[in-house]
Amino acid sequence: MNKLYVGNLSPSVTVEDLKQLFGERKLPVADQVLLKSGYAFVDFPDQNWAIKAIETLSGKVELHGKVIEVDYSVPKKLRSRKIQIRNIPPHLQWEVLDGLLAQYGTVENVEQVNTDTETAVVNVTYTTKEEAKAAIDTLTGHQFGDYALEASYILDMDAPPPIQTPRTRRGGRMSRDQDTAQPGPSGGYSTSRPRQQDFPLRMLVPAQFVGAIIGKEGLTIKNVTRQTQSKVDIHRKENAGAADKPITINATPECCSAACRMILDIMQKEANETKMTEDIPLRILAHNSLVGRLIGKEGRNLKKIEEETGTKITISSLHDLNIYSPERTITVKGSLEKCCKAEVEIMRKLREAYENDTAAINQHANLIPGLNLNALGIFSSGLPVLPPAASPAAVGGNPFLSHSSHLSGLYGVPPASAITHQHSQQVSEQEVSYLFVPTQAVGALIGKKGQHIKQLAHFAGASIKIAPAESPDATERMVIITGTPEAQFKVQCRIFGKLKEENFFSAREEVKLETHIKVPSAAAGRVIGKGGKTVKDLQNHTSAEVIVPRDQTPDENDEIFVKIIGHFFANQSAQRKIRDIVQQVKHQEQKHQQGTAVPPHHSK
Repeated sequence: MNKLYVGNLSPSVTVEDLKQLFGERKLPVADQVLLKSGYAFVDFPDQNWAIKAIETLSGKVELHGKVIEVDYSVPKKLRSRKIQIRNIPPHLQWEVLDGLLAQYGTVENVEQVNTDTETAVVNVTYTTKEEAKAAIDTLTGHQFGDYALEASYILDMDAPPPIQTPRTRRGGRMSRDQDTAQPGPSGGYSTSRPRQQDFPLRMLVPAQFVGAIIGKEGLTIKNVTRQTQSKVDIHRKENAGAADKPITINATPECCSAACRMILDIMQKEANETKMTEDIPLRILAHNSLVGRLIGKEGRNLKKIEEETGTKITISSLHDLNIYSPERTITVKGSLEKCCKAEVEIMRKLREAYENDTAAINQHANLIPGLNLNALGIFSSGLPVLPPAASPAAVGGNPFLSHSSHLSGLYGVPPASAITHQHSQQVSEQEVSYLFVPTQAVGALIGKKGQHIKQLAHFAGASIKIAPAESPDATERMVIITGTPEAQFKVQCRIFGKLKEENFFSAREEVKLETHIKVPSAAAGRVIGKGGKTVKDLQNHTSAEVIVPRDQTPDENDEIFVKIIGHFFANQSAQRKIRDIVQQVKHQEQKHQQGTAVPPHHSK
């Protein structure tokens, strides 16, 4: 049954009044109406009737002098990750909706509800209840033309039951903690205590120590989680037969470090009992897009951590990455105390990089309407999960769409439609951009045997060519990118990101590149504006440097170059605004030509 809350009722309203109202609106008359002072609860036979009742009655009907409110009845303690969005315009493209939903967090699932209403309805499941709340607070009343979205919590049947607050005994003493270790999502053990989503610590441990870490009947891992106030998942069933198993620790930074120390101590004691003489190294897993900023320019960050902690740190090769494993292994060697100090500094760097990526996505999510930044897999917070039936062949061996079940709730998963819609958009006009990159970065962009540039071109649906060097000592090379606006965004974003990952720019230094785009010579004046006003406004609004050289000779197509210099989002914003100006000029010319055309003579 779908229970609805009917609020803002007059004290004089009766059960019969409500039943009569439902009958007049051709809604099924519920057998049971629970009437309280000022509100009521009503059961409807299915979700469609519940949606119809909400859309027909809420804020639209007056009963005994008061406009009533109708919504799903979901108690606060049961409000979880699942929400319903109604009154979606019938003409709205799914790509636009996906991009809007992704602004508030990681979307695990979007399910359309089949209704007989003109507008669309979807049920959305976020990764965390905090993300769902942010979406509810912001999307309610969000305008699309004449349509205002409506958002409500709905019951999440897959959510764990709420944790009961332990009762206190007389005298204020707490009763015995009844929390027990439960099988984790990957067949390992974890506690069921929910907590706010934090940046996780991912460890890799030898499979031979997993039993000792879990302990008899899960008592050891239960003790770790209880003492450190953390959630620990041991992914025992991943990579069956592998020599190492990943462990994910979700908690505050301090609690993650405490859990890591306890796990290292357990492994070291087990090693001592088996007469292993070497110290057990700490191995941390980190997404490849974060590792470059951990290393720092010329390895400075890593060297500093090594010097300050007295450890030896190595990082696995880029060649070990594949589409199903986007993580690299950071190995720390030293005493237990030294390894724990290094863990704190390493995680601080990784966490900082992750937060910067997340902020970049949230800030610029609507740069190109309909483009879901999470779906690009460019930032560390975008690790899409492929549909279960998908294989590397199904996506063309795409390294930018990575699948890892245990990461799905950690770094972010866009809705499945964000992947499937990429190639279903209407054909857009092809654009050409000329991006200048450091000469020493060309090898990294091309990749081993050209694999990286080929895969990027396939992923974005673009043509990417690297022009020959103008001279032997040239410091820059020109990358020629041809494709739709979305393809341009994807390719350029990945190139900016690659330069950051490969440490061609320092950790605190923004990647700023120069891009050239061609515009008709007739539109150059409009880009500059009277007294240079337009180009000044462009620079102020986008934070990019925009230059229209005045001494250019138009090419054979009567076009000239406009230079744009800035970080990625500044560069993109300037490109889009300039191309919009060009389109306006073209439309005006077309209208002028149509207006001056001589009308044909009609014979009488």
